[in-house]
Amino acid sequence: MTTKPAVLRYTAFSGDPEGGNPAGVVLDASGLDDADMLSIAADLGYSESAFLTTPPAGLGGEPGRAFTIRYFSPKAEVPFCGHATVATAIALGERIGTGDLLFATRAGTVPVTVSEEDGALRATLTTVEPHTEDIADADLAEALAALAWPATDLDPAQPPRIAFAGARHLILAAATRERLADLAYDFERLEALMRRLDLTTVQSVWRESESVFHVRAPFPVGGVVEDPATGAAAGAFGAYARELGLVPETAVLTLHQGEDMGRPGVLTVELREGDTRVRVTGTGTQIG
Repeated sequence: MTTKPAVLRYTAFSGDPEGGNPAGVVLDASGLDDADMLSIAADLGYSESAFLTTPPAGLGGEPGRAFTIRYFSPKAEVPFCGHATVATAIALGERIGTGDLLFATRAGTVPVTVSEEDGALRATLTTVEPHTEDIADADLAEALAALAWPATDLDPAQPPRIAFAGARHLILAAATRERLADLAYDFERLEALMRRLDLTTVQSVWRESESVFHVRAPFPVGGVVEDPATGAAAGAFGAYARELGLVPETAVLTLHQGEDMGRPGVLTVELREGDTRVRVTGTGTQIG
């Protein structure tokens, strides 16, 4: 590593440093190569870290507020990460002010708006075009076996699907809060399935009310047992819920994540009629 950039630590989807999902943030990664970025991410040990460089030609956006952003878990680069995007946007908002940002990611262009509410910064990302797809019966059976979930513990009103909003996530709905709370899975078995299906997380969800959900996200492919707050999966879940008619075309959903890990966070998912993209909002704060 020829230069040693500042490595910031922020948590996303909580205003408390002990809550939400921590991410490493490097605001100037121009002197780093892939191995350097992976090394920093591995040393931090967070589920993902974000690295900013200059924007590609033709990206658009306001000068000084458009960037290329890359994401690394402790094991590998990932195409998109919601919580590291929010963390980075909060860090930028503290330095260059509120307003619109534009990020070029491997998954596509992601606009983000940073605003201030009650003295706290909040970042809203707009996903790339989402979609969902069925999961094969054999693959579903393997996922349930790895999680040690009997099929009867699934909520029949929310069928399993693979959903994408920048990264692929398997969505499994639990019939009870107790099922969601009991997370003890075969790490290597689930990781092997997820790599074969190109999944980033398993988005496990329990519905509390029409618009309130509790979620957990096993993340063995990233080298961690569970992700505390997952913006990319939240976007994918919003697309899933709308496509299956579980929520109205225009809706605001509240996702609680991290409670069972002792790192509570809140993700706000907004759906707008006439726009298939999903908006995910959260606050954040610097750690240390």
